[in-house]
Amino acid sequence: QVQLVESGGGLVQPGGSLRLTCTASGSDFIIYTAVWYRQAPGKQRELGARFTSGSNTNYADSVKGRFTISRDNTKNTVYLQMNSLNPEATAVYYCHAAPLGINYWGQGAPVTVSS
Repeated sequence: QVQLVESGGGLVQPGGSLRLTCTASGSDFIIYTAVWYRQAPGKQRELGARFTSGSNTNYADSVKGRFTISRDNTKNTVYLQMNSLNPEATAVYYCHAAPLGINYWGQGAPVTVSS
């Protein structure tokens, strides 16, 4: 029933910005538990940003100060604003949620940071 659809990936130059979108259907709970992961080529998947309780947020050290997670409750949508991008941010970004303990993943949004 639950589906996560991602959009907004692409190619960006170093120092540029992108905004990823993750839209959920089937459960309002998803927007409160959504997490952004990323997986760089040849690397393990790592946590990027997430909501904790309420509107509190948590970020990986590698993206602090540059990435911002936000949401639109009306649209059941979660965003990841990525600023000051560097080549190390090149990865496939995944939106994840686990309502009632069941894992759901977005299809992945490739992001390439290159000049």
